[in-house]
Amino acid sequence: MGSEPGMVRDASVRDQVSAAEWETRVQLAACYRLFAHFGMTDLIYNHITARVPGSEHILINGYGLLYDEVTASNLHKIDLDGNYVLRAPGEFAVNPAGYVIHSAIHGGREDAGCVIHTHSRAATAVSAMKCGLLPLSQSAMFFYGEVGYHDFEGPAVNLDERRRLVADLGAHDVMLLRNHGTVTVGRTVPRAFLTAWQLESACRIQVDAMAGGALVMPPQDLCSTVPPVARDPRFQNGSGLEWAALLRLLDRKDPDYAQ
Repeated sequence: MGSEPGMVRDASVRDQVSAAEWETRVQLAACYRLFAHFGMTDLIYNHITARVPGSEHILINGYGLLYDEVTASNLHKIDLDGNYVLRAPGEFAVNPAGYVIHSAIHGGREDAGCVIHTHSRAATAVSAMKCGLLPLSQSAMFFYGEVGYHDFEGPAVNLDERRRLVADLGAHDVMLLRNHGTVTVGRTVPRAFLTAWQLESACRIQVDAMAGGALVMPPQDLCSTVPPVARDPRFQNGSGLEWAALLRLLDRKDPDYAQ
């Protein structure tokens, strides 16, 4: 990681950032809380990052916080070289491995408003399957032909791996890290969360189906018709309805995420 500036000044974080950044912080904190709520976390590990609107700076959690401890105010702001732009108060710094993966994707994809890296159970299981993600369900067909794969290179601490991560992701919004986990990309935090949720759902269905015996595989030409429908605004709501419902859930259960 790069250099460390002074801590957050006495004024609240909200008073030190733009309205657009604060909104992104609230959405990102909500995303962390939702991952905790739905059991898609790995203790203190993994990261969800968001680009600060209008900049090359990214927001990231402090390494040591559980996901249900993340708030809008305790997210660090760093640049793509790993230097702190605004360090949140407290003992928890930025995980170097998280910086490697997330700086790679944010730096290599201008459309990467949010990047999610998980070790979620089902998706990691599928990442270890030679067959990869199969079109066994409608959830999986949303990703038909649109999943990248990256071979395991050990813990993500090698800066040189960044170029291979970007190359293997390509234009996809989803990548399975072989024997490791997943990377999900979205233009917005809500879009990235819902993509990650859909991927985990597809992987859970695959793990269950493969444990049950003979499989029914749908025709490939039919599978290929599903991703365009998933992107068609006539049939989708741009993640707005789902995200609003999820925020209502958090407001009832866990409202301090927005602090």
